[in-house]
Amino acid sequence: MSEQVKFRPYTHPAGGWGAAKATAKVLLEQSVVTTGSRALLSMNHPDGFKCPSCAWPNPDREKTLEFCENGAKALAVEATKRRIGREFFAAHTVTELMGRSDYWLEEQGRLTEPMRYDAATDHYVPCSWDAAFTLIGNTLQALDHPDQAEFYTSGRTSNEAAFLYSVFVREFGTNNFPDCSNMCHEPSSRGLPPSIGIGKGTVVIGDFASTEAIFIIGQNTGTNSPRMMTELVHARKRGVPIVVINPMPERALMRFTEPQDPVKMATFGSTEIASEFCQVRIGGDIAVIKGMIKTLLELDDAARASGAPRVLDADFIATHTHGFDVVAQDARATDWADIVAVSGLEEAQIRRIAAIYARANASIICYGMGITQHQQGARAIQQIANLLMMKGNFGKKGGGLCPVRGHSNVQGDRTVGIDEKPTAAYLARLQAAFGFTPPTEHGHHVVESVKAMIDGRARVFIGMGGNFIHAIPDTPIGYRAMAGLDLTVGIATKLNRGHLVHGRQALILPVIARSEIDTQASGPQFVTIEDAMSNVGASRGVLEPASPHLLSEVEIVCRMAKATLPDSVVPWGTYIDDYNLIRDKIAEVYPDFAGFNERIREPKGFHLYNPPRHREWRTPTGKANFLPFAGLAMDPPVADPAMLRLATVRSHDQYNTTIYSNTDRYRGVYDTRMVLLMNADDMRDRAIAPETRVVVETLSDDGVVRRVADLCALPYSLPRGAVAGYYPELNPLLPLDHFDEISGTPAAKSIPVRVMAMAPASEPVPA
Repeated sequence: MSEQVKFRPYTHPAGGWGAAKATAKVLLEQSVVTTGSRALLSMNHPDGFKCPSCAWPNPDREKTLEFCENGAKALAVEATKRRIGREFFAAHTVTELMGRSDYWLEEQGRLTEPMRYDAATDHYVPCSWDAAFTLIGNTLQALDHPDQAEFYTSGRTSNEAAFLYSVFVREFGTNNFPDCSNMCHEPSSRGLPPSIGIGKGTVVIGDFASTEAIFIIGQNTGTNSPRMMTELVHARKRGVPIVVINPMPERALMRFTEPQDPVKMATFGSTEIASEFCQVRIGGDIAVIKGMIKTLLELDDAARASGAPRVLDADFIATHTHGFDVVAQDARATDWADIVAVSGLEEAQIRRIAAIYARANASIICYGMGITQHQQGARAIQQIANLLMMKGNFGKKGGGLCPVRGHSNVQGDRTVGIDEKPTAAYLARLQAAFGFTPPTEHGHHVVESVKAMIDGRARVFIGMGGNFIHAIPDTPIGYRAMAGLDLTVGIATKLNRGHLVHGRQALILPVIARSEIDTQASGPQFVTIEDAMSNVGASRGVLEPASPHLLSEVEIVCRMAKATLPDSVVPWGTYIDDYNLIRDKIAEVYPDFAGFNERIREPKGFHLYNPPRHREWRTPTGKANFLPFAGLAMDPPVADPAMLRLATVRSHDQYNTTIYSNTDRYRGVYDTRMVLLMNADDMRDRAIAPETRVVVETLSDDGVVRRVADLCALPYSLPRGAVAGYYPELNPLLPLDHFDEISGTPAAKSIPVRVMAMAPASEPVPA
């Protein structure tokens, strides 16, 4: 490895002048200082477009600038002046491009015309849109069964396009919908319905203004949802305690400066965010929650004995819940020594944060992929719901559950039909609305789709956005599986690895970006997005499309459907012309969208009905259910005494698989992504000096050797037994079968590994 690692711990507050400088830098690098600045003024405003980055909702208070550093980066690389046309592909073979980094590929610019892979020359060559759709239609029609095709969806897909995609695929005859949600928040979608009756969070943005305590578990707010920091700053200014539970002390959750606060910026001031930081061991979160539940029960016992007001919300528990006694008995029987051992926290600290929760009349618990990406991620979320129920924090102003969703419309795609396990009621409404009989057999999620490729049961992959091949586990296995397909189709704005790891035939189809104007036969169109708090809003592009040869997501879906289903009962052409007709159909299929076209024209859109906010429980018991969990560990034990738990993480200059630069400013890592962050004591135990090159191997019993070498070991504030490195570079270490058992979400935050200093070049690495 020739690059020189630069490691300088970042001591400034997050946000502030660092964020302002980074925003200006990316606009300059992409040559969009003027157009990008103008577009930023339209981002997340009623007459503009929704941020193509995270799903955090707009605040109730109006601001002139409603974007963050990472939103600005997402816009800049989307609005870039750089272009990839036929000349680029003529100059580079696919084999050559495979040797380039993900960052280099991202930097080449916007795709401008449809391209087809030519195996004879190993180049992508120009292809007309008609020829591309004919190839897709003919290949799908030639399959032995519709289940031999996999239809992937990225969270940047609009509600309108995702809805039509779900209609097209079901009329074709399958429920194979591997989706980006499968890799992040599927444990919420599958774990919460048995608990509270819906697979979504229950708070709205206004709840942050009235809450009395905020808990953030397993979530790096300053990088993955920076606009959330505004709510945290305002909460801290009015004295609200914020408890952060995470293996890493992420910089923004320690101190933060709002870039839009002129006083703080002028005085170089900042706000302390975490009133208490709990450095939990990887996989110790359930132990912390169970310790808090145990403490609440003890505090309530003491209150009852003394005649003081109850700590628990006894009326809510009696009226609205089921199963409390089983959960309470389990918590009482759990030994504190075990809680401390698994969590890595002292009993006193767990009792202290439980007391904070007990005193608050209304609390919000936020969580991210540090919770969901474990082998018991869904059950961990159920334990969080148990904790909230004990104080009646559902249907209460300032209280509730806040899953901090990642990609901008990942929740909306799920809402409008991207679901491999559709309900019978939904399928019946779909049949009534369109007149065809949809398939009822459940389809594939991401892990199942990759297994189908490996086994030869899948022959076609169509990706609506995203970078599937670098998001999935077991990268080398995924490469081989994808290469065996008959056809791969990538619908995208930018070139990525997924277009280079392709089937025997392959297409790249360039799409109009969310920030760009979409004009169809009936005039300018807008699409809709659902944010992480169930608000549906309109998104109207303001920039000219990067090329006259781009098509919209909606048109691409409709033309794929027309080419594949010549006898379709769906009037696909009319939906291309007028997106209002799509929204009318969404309202016909989904009662919560009644009056869609009228309600979406309100400046702030509308909020989808959320039953738990009204203390309505759509569960088999008709109540919110306390769900027990046996034991404390989120991941099964591994016998090897040298085992460390690896969490894959995103850098600050990254969104999902998109790499904006090779620097991670807040963690102090510059100009490289090939690092392994380690606890200093764990390094000494293994005779690994700072900046030593190490090899990391997965501990598994499936006979597959998974190894990533030439990582630079850096001392970092992590609990004993924990290491961290970047995604997707370390995805080769994540076994395909290492996932949450309820949802199938890869357990990327707790991979059992062994770390060794690399042998000199003349010596072999130990097997």
